Amino acid sequence: MSATLGIDLGERRIGIAIAEDSEAGALALTTIRRGRDVPSDVRALRALIDEREVERLVIGLPIDAAGHEGPQAQRTREWADGVRAALGDTVAVELQDERLTSHVAESRLGPMPRGRSGGPPTRQQRDTYRARVDREAAAIILQDFLDSRRASASHTRRPSTMEPRP
Repeated sequence: MSATLGIDLGERRIGIAIAEDSEAGALALTTIRRGRDVPSDVRALRALIDEREVERLVIGLPIDAAGHEGPQAQRTREWADGVRAALGDTVAVELQDERLTSHVAESRLGPMPRGRSGGPPTRQQRDTYRARVDREAAAIILQDFLDSRRASASHTRRPSTMEPRP
């Protein structure tokens, strides 16, 4: 069985989701702390890749609302290229538009929990919540990718049932 990992790349954390096979839905899996460079990130990912028999990584590409790629998208592309080079042909690396995924993830999870006695959240509460948002965003990125693949596959495989008119 082969799995696909969805990745929400951030400056401090990497949110990760998984789909165990092409028919499965995406599930939020874990959040890992970003390393100092791509090789250290790849080492952390390699453990998951080997453990879960991953054959594909789907990395969210941060495109702005108007459809343009800014500096963050360029950094993501460079990171993806580094991951692709480090993994070689063993794992496919693809990019997926991630517009609004963090916003959708936050709305799914609800508001950040309050601190004691209703005060502001503690640093630990903020970090825990942000890690959950990153995982959920990765699941949304991966589910969008899976849905688009299923849709394109069903359009190419479905024979026409209409007969041409004489």
